[in-house]
Amino acid sequence: MTTQESVPRKRGRGPNDPDRRNRIARAAIAVIAERGIDSLTHRAVAAEAGVPLGSTTYHFTTLDDLIAVALDEAAQRSVTALREWDRALEPGVDLAAALADFVLSSVTEQRQHTIAEYNLYALALQRPRLRHAAVAWDDALAEVFMARTDPLTGQMVATLTCGLLMQAVLTDTPPSRTHLESLYRRALQS
Repeated sequence: MTTQESVPRKRGRGPNDPDRRNRIARAAIAVIAERGIDSLTHRAVAAEAGVPLGSTTYHFTTLDDLIAVALDEAAQRSVTALREWDRALEPGVDLAAALADFVLSSVTEQRQHTIAEYNLYALALQRPRLRHAAVAWDDALAEVFMARTDPLTGQMVATLTCGLLMQAVLTDTPPSRTHLESLYRRALQS
């Protein structure tokens, strides 16, 4: 082992491991991203998080509890990334082009995470207790775009973005940047 390689850290227990609950939530998202929602089990999440199986069932009694926290975590992560993307945009940016790039990045470089997020998002259709997190996610998406446009246009751009992301991860071929940009140009026309 070279000095550059890190030795795996032993994870602490109880009060010495205050991030365990969050790490389990992130591990649930990773399991869904890598293997799909049907592969989500307490055992798979425990292995991914590097914690004993009892930790996952202690913090999340049922798979629905685990799914709920995973959706919350995915939504927060997605909204944080979107806000960082928005802050990084130059003043006077060509918003249609920037949005096309955002969607392409989400369905190519971040494809597995986007698939995991939409798997969780779609579960809210059948699990009412997940709907609050899904709606909050939609509201935050719209809020970012409303700040750059107006309330109606921002909501329309958010809806378009959500739909484009969902459609794009359903196929193996990403949409063309030109097509995405033309859709956003039309949506942004006042």
